[in-house]
Parts: sequence; C-alpha cells; structure tokens
Amino acid sequence: MKIPQWADVLEAHSRISGLVHRTPVFSCRSVNKIAGCEIYFKCENFQMVGAFKFRGATNAVLSLDSAFAEKGVATHSSGNHAAALALAARNRGIKAYIVMPETAPHIKQAAVAGYGAQITFCAPTLEARETTLERVVSETGATFIHPYNNFDVVCGQATAARELIEESGPFDVVMAPVGGGGLLSGTAISVKSMQPQTMVIAAEPVNADDACRSFKTGVLQPPLKPNTVADGLLTALGPLTFAIIRKYVDDILCAEEETIIRAMRIIWERMKLIAEPSAAVPLAVILENREIFEGKKVGMILTGGNVDLERLPF
Repeated sequence: MKIPQWADVLEAHSRISGLVHRTPVFSCRSVNKIAGCEIYFKCENFQMVGAFKFRGATNAVLSLDSAFAEKGVATHSSGNHAAALALAARNRGIKAYIVMPETAPHIKQAAVAGYGAQITFCAPTLEARETTLERVVSETGATFIHPYNNFDVVCGQATAARELIEESGPFDVVMAPVGGGGLLSGTAISVKSMQPQTMVIAAEPVNADDACRSFKTGVLQPPLKPNTVADGLLTALGPLTFAIIRKYVDDILCAEEETIIRAMRIIWERMKLIAEPSAAVPLAVILENREIFEGKKVGMILTGGNVDLERLPF
C-alpha cells in the first residue's frame, strides 16, 4: 500500500492553490484561559462548502487524467464530502454522481444539487449505499472518490495543517478529530514532516471510539453502534488511513458527549464562530485532559461549520 509522502503533499498544495481558501487561524484569550493552554484554531469552517473536505475532493478531482475525468466522479455520502466532490467536479467542468440516503437532510440535498451533481437516492443503509454506487459507476464509468481512504484525498487534507504550521507554528501539539481518518492522516504527515518533535493527538467521541480502540490494539476495530452528536465522526477508519495513523500519530483521546456540547458552545459564545459538533471534539478532549495540555501551544483543525440551526444540541 502506497502511503503519501511530504513531496505528495507539496504537489497537492500547489495543485489546489487558487481553488481552495487559505483559511484564517484564530486564537482567543478567554478560550485559552478555560482550556489552560494556548490554542490556535485553523478555521476550515470558512472553507468552500463550509468544511476541510473541499481540499481533498479538489485534489482528487484535479489528479484524474482527462480520459477518466471526462466520465465524471462518483461517491456515496450524505455529508460534507458529497458537497465537496460536487463543487470540485463543477470547477473542473465534469459530472458528479452522488448517492445519498433518502433520509439525508433537505438542506444537504439542496446543497449538492446546487453544485450541479446528479443525485441518486437509496435506502439509509450502508449496503444500499454501496450497491447503488456500484450500479451508478457501472452505468456511467465514473471514478469512485472515497471520502477518506484515498491517496489524493489524504494529500489534499494534509494542506490544512501545512498552512497552520506555516502561519502560527511551531507547536507542542497539533490536534484533529478522527472519523474515517482522512484529515488526521494528512495532518500527521504534514506535522511530522515539518516539525518531527511535535505531538499529533487525535480526538474522538467516547460513543464512537473505534479509531481509539484500533490505535490501542493495532488491529482495525469495527464501530459498536456509534451514537454521538458529532455525526461527522461516525465513519470507521480505512486500511490506508489506519496505516498512516499507526505510523505518525502519537495518541488518540476520547471525550464524553456533554463535554463535546460544552466545547461547541464555548467556541460559539467566546469566539463567535459557527463550529459543527465534530469540530469541537478536540477542544472537548483538552477540557477533559487539562494535565496533558497545560501550558502547551496547541494547533487545532476546526473542521467545519455545517450545522442544522433548527437542531442545535444546546
């Protein structure tokens, strides 16, 4: 299995430059006081489509040679990856075929359709998603772009940490949440390439802790009925992301649901930033493990700001 190298990240960054936002890095004295450390938030909630996912999707779409690209790209997703891939495809002038569960929120359906993607609905099960995607790919010849277990996607996600370190580094610790592991993998590659002594610590909900269990045991562990407000972290690691995480990540720590909600509210109230629950999990981990982070300089990827304002958890 080929694992991305630093040269691949630099190439990706050059490729997507001008199409993705170089998002700002913010710090907040009142949040630092609450957390007991100095935190720098890389605000990917200001990224195109409102999430870091646009980096990886754009790199994957632009990396396709013309023969594959002209047949379009496809994926199954009800979240940020669907919108990111749809917009990345539109920017290149190719088709995007998105399989979405029929229960996907209407606001997300509208966003994906608004970017010009062709949506195929399916039953809200993984089996239905995968079988429907197989049919779509067979009928169209489109290239499947996996949301995270994809070489080019990982390289694109790595560019966020590179920018964070360039602007506000060096750091004692850099943090990212972990679901499927695409962002964490890319973050770890960038950090260990630019600042080898910096710790990379991932954050995960206690109620969806398969990445933590996989990391501790060294064997991929299945999700055990995950149920968390951080809905962006419900996916499981893939073989590629797990291999990168085992090589470069120093630790994975978990946070309780109440703390995730508290952390999200702190970001909203103290920083005036819209952060989705998944984005608040690293801060929640700090709040539950102050002794580990006390007095340290911490870089953090604030992953996105796509929330349903009618269903806030606070």
